[in-house]
Amino acid sequence: MSAPSNDDKHLPPASLRPHDAPLAGSESNAEENLSPDAPSASKLSRPTVGRLSLYYRELNRLHTSGKTHLNSTQLGSLVDVSPAVVRRDLSMLGTIGQRGIGYSITKVIEKIGLVMGSGVHWQVVLIGVGSLGNALLRYRGFEQLGFRLVAAFDQDPTKVGTAIGGVIVHDTELMAARLAELQPELAILAVPADQAATVAATLKSCGISGILNFAPTTLRLPGSCAVVNVDLASELQRLAFSVQHRS
Repeated sequence: MSAPSNDDKHLPPASLRPHDAPLAGSESNAEENLSPDAPSASKLSRPTVGRLSLYYRELNRLHTSGKTHLNSTQLGSLVDVSPAVVRRDLSMLGTIGQRGIGYSITKVIEKIGLVMGSGVHWQVVLIGVGSLGNALLRYRGFEQLGFRLVAAFDQDPTKVGTAIGGVIVHDTELMAARLAELQPELAILAVPADQAATVAATLKSCGISGILNFAPTTLRLPGSCAVVNVDLASELQRLAFSVQHRS
């Protein structure tokens, strides 16, 4: 199963909307001036989208702390990429660089949000309220990025009817009916591997547009339903490999 690497991101079908006010650039003359025809979101590479997601996270954190501007060197150091890569990525959003002034954090957040689908509000459901599902329901970071958990589902009768993190747990037998009522766009899957494909097919048939899959199996759904497979054990293996082969 693949991990949530930059190459696994599926871009939501949103188009880039240009802004009238230019973003201030970074140091020196390395910032690019983009032509008026900024590329559509669908033309951004998956590695670029992955980096934009990291920028978005760090910029939101800085914005919350009260910081208003930063340059490409500072942003690159936060996500371990070079300033040149940061400048190239942000230029793809239509930003215009100005020497000696940092990027406006709020404007870059807005631009990235439009591309990543975080500029709108998404309704999300979670299936599987085990240890991982329980922790995800309690995580407060989704809401501030525009993702609202509206319902959870589990087959354990001791969990059905309870509220975790303010989200009601429903019986999976009633999932199709509840999804028809709630009309969510996204789903988080945290079920055992042998149940994942069946549950995912049901989600797709109920109109779910994208699934974040934490089940330890690789899901591939035909048609328009996007899937991101997350394997935490594989990520630990990659980490262990990196530790063992440090120079």
